[in-house]
Amino acid sequence: MEHLSCTNVSHTRTVVTMTDVLISGGGVAGSALAWWLRRHGFRPTVVERAPAPRDGGYKVDVRGSALTVLDRMGLAGPVRAHDTGMRLARFLDPRGRQLATMDAALFGGRSDGDVEIMRGDLTRILRTAAGDVEHRFDDSVTTLRADADGVDVTFARGGHHRFDLVIGADGLHSTVRRLAFGPAAAHLRPLGHHIAICTVPAALGEERIELLHPAPGRTVGVYRTAGAPDARALFLFRSPAGEPDPDDAAVLGRAFAGAGWRVPELLAAAVDASDLYLDAMSQVRMASWSTGRVGLVGDAAYAASPASGQGTSLGLVGAYVLADALAGAGGRPAAGFAAYERRMRPFVAANQALAERNLKGMVLGSAGQIRFQTTMLRLLTHLPGRERMISRVAEPIRRASTAIALPDAA
Repeated sequence: MEHLSCTNVSHTRTVVTMTDVLISGGGVAGSALAWWLRRHGFRPTVVERAPAPRDGGYKVDVRGSALTVLDRMGLAGPVRAHDTGMRLARFLDPRGRQLATMDAALFGGRSDGDVEIMRGDLTRILRTAAGDVEHRFDDSVTTLRADADGVDVTFARGGHHRFDLVIGADGLHSTVRRLAFGPAAAHLRPLGHHIAICTVPAALGEERIELLHPAPGRTVGVYRTAGAPDARALFLFRSPAGEPDPDDAAVLGRAFAGAGWRVPELLAAAVDASDLYLDAMSQVRMASWSTGRVGLVGDAAYAASPASGQGTSLGLVGAYVLADALAGAGGRPAAGFAAYERRMRPFVAANQALAERNLKGMVLGSAGQIRFQTTMLRLLTHLPGRERMISRVAEPIRRASTAIALPDAA
């Protein structure tokens, strides 16, 4: 096993060569990190709990500085080619009657060339671009034993290996974070809402249109991208009080009991869905994203929650900044991790702050608030100064998405 070594290539940069790095998690952040580490001369290995590449998932936004990262990877074109092409968001009452419509880009807070893409498409593009990076599917980390020179890792499917660095890119409920930093409860900050996402039959959605049914304390959405063989459903609701297990799928039925429109059909489809994701919407808040030779990136370190609309962009930018910092640290992981945190902390804070603000408009508290919101949406196209008003709505997201000075590409 070769450990950290460097070859000087300029007066200001070093490139780390033949350094073994384990990345736990093959999602957006992990795949992007593998690409950048390989570019800098590291030797990454990705371990992924799923038995095969995950090509499903919900649609996600890529904005601001994350677009710059994709451009520097040469992947902006392929990502834009997979834009969802969504056209409209339609708000519906319990009988399915239209309350208001909204341009899809405005509904998603997108501007300045932002892209909306299915998570599975983005991950596949990143994974393919990473080339011959080793992937260990259907496996996970079970123990970490770190010392001054490396980290001994034991895997669930047996065997162990020694790596120079271990990076947790394994999401909100990160195993690496738990093993290296302690119980999850110490780092998770619930936002008081739950989210459920799953695949449902195509007939329940409309092509390139997001159908939304708001009700007090809960919202349901369903959409189908152009040519897709199925649709995706989204359930948002205030976290139930006193539930013995709020992540039990049965809580979904209780939360939406008595709901109108096509919610009963969507609930029935969700029960049968093989990919149902149900969890509390939470953020990760940590005093440090590294300890010794173990570090975190993406949701594992600083999940902003789906309500922020910035989780994917944080993962892409974080992977770029972390790889650059480690490559420039002259073989000193602590210095690399510290540089990564200094640059990323303000960016993370700005984007995490979006979540609670956005949630207020995603799940409304009363029928009166719903009437006011949909009335304003109907009037928006007729009001003077419409473009200025739209710009004000999108400005906080645009500002947060560019709140970082990216290091120059090596």
